[in-house]
Amino acid sequence: MTLNIPFDNTYAQLAPHFYSKLAPTPVAAPRLLAFNERLAEVLGIMRRSDEDLAAVFGGNVVPEGADPLAQLYAGHQFGSYNPQLGDGRAILLGEVLGRDGIRRDIQLKGAGPTPYSRNGDGRAWLGPVLREYVVSEAMQALGIPTTRALAAVATGETVWREQGLHGAVLTRVAQSHLRVGSFQVFAARGDTASLATLTDYAINRHYPDADGPMGLLRAVRDAQVELISAWMSVGFIHGVMNTDNSSIAGETIDYGPCAFMDVFHSNRVFSSIDRSGRYAYSNQPQIAVWNLAQLATALIQQYDDPEGVVEEATEIVHAMPDLLQSAWLRRFRAKLGITSEDAGDMELITDLLRLMAEGQADFTNGFRALLEGGARDQFLDPEGFDAWEARWRERITKEEAVEATMARANPVLIPRNHRIEQMIAAAVAGDMAPFERLNQALSAPYEARAEFADLRQPPAEDEVVRATFCGT
Repeated sequence: MTLNIPFDNTYAQLAPHFYSKLAPTPVAAPRLLAFNERLAEVLGIMRRSDEDLAAVFGGNVVPEGADPLAQLYAGHQFGSYNPQLGDGRAILLGEVLGRDGIRRDIQLKGAGPTPYSRNGDGRAWLGPVLREYVVSEAMQALGIPTTRALAAVATGETVWREQGLHGAVLTRVAQSHLRVGSFQVFAARGDTASLATLTDYAINRHYPDADGPMGLLRAVRDAQVELISAWMSVGFIHGVMNTDNSSIAGETIDYGPCAFMDVFHSNRVFSSIDRSGRYAYSNQPQIAVWNLAQLATALIQQYDDPEGVVEEATEIVHAMPDLLQSAWLRRFRAKLGITSEDAGDMELITDLLRLMAEGQADFTNGFRALLEGGARDQFLDPEGFDAWEARWRERITKEEAVEATMARANPVLIPRNHRIEQMIAAAVAGDMAPFERLNQALSAPYEARAEFADLRQPPAEDEVVRATFCGT
């Protein structure tokens, strides 16, 4: 008996030029590696045998009610426009209206070639699949909007990159896979009818209170403001913030060369393909503004008189930097136990970050130690920290529930890069225990649990990850 998934598809009802309909390419020997029971329950998917789950989420069986397709989109990649991208290795099985009332896509990533593969094999290897599984679920537990991981399946096939690698398929769940690039492709083609159709679809699906294209632009802006400020507050670096990786729903999407900082540095870059530092940690807010400007440029094309809405679109985009700064301040105030506003807060926060960079302090442990004690031990120059700490303690005398505020804003655990790499190496060797342990630990990242104390430790010198890779 095949797996029962309560599909309720809407995107597949749009005109055929929005996508290419095709089934996943079957794999040689699908084997279930992981299944997210809690997410499955929300989606209304009943647990079945590992064999049934592997067959569906490996792409060998298309379940009843699915309407599989690869989506079309374009995008700016590192600032250069590519007129046609699309799902080159992903197949959208369909949509589910969850028990929580939220509509979500179910997508197989690494499901084989599509018309948008550009000579690629459409496959994924085990490392990036497990990385995305762990990191996306950790982001969910951190309270940051994100795509989710439902399943990971080994394919029993070899994926060839620079060498032969173990093949795998990730089942990704998202509120949708609409991106800035989904709008760009039709705007660039002058297909204003399709652009208007997609705009209406996005409003109905994500922002039903939005008033027309500019209302959508404003809603996406506000969602991205919250998302990017959340990234900054936990030291997350996406690594490839192209417009085709910018979600209209305001979720973190496409975990490729992503990373979390250990030692704080405002210009930290991990992505091996980000040679100019375009997507460095400190650049992420301004890139989000740049991406929103590309969405605005696309959306205004559907007006009969585009010049008439340029002023409104410009106003919406130009408001974003101040909104980002306000959201950033709110989140970093909370990391210091502050909920009120004071004119000196920006200086207080940036002085601490400067001391962290100069003193080689660990970002996550440094902030958590302000709550738990021992923060000065994080700094190479503890005396410089002492002077700052006196200012901070004077500031928080005006606050209430300081410890509770800090405990909610400062995680104990993040998916540290060296632990991710160790987990992948173990899985390649056939040991899934580190993967399972990481998921268990990161499911409650704000709790200090003794059994996971080792996962709090920064990398030793020989464990430092200096570059991360896309894995395509």
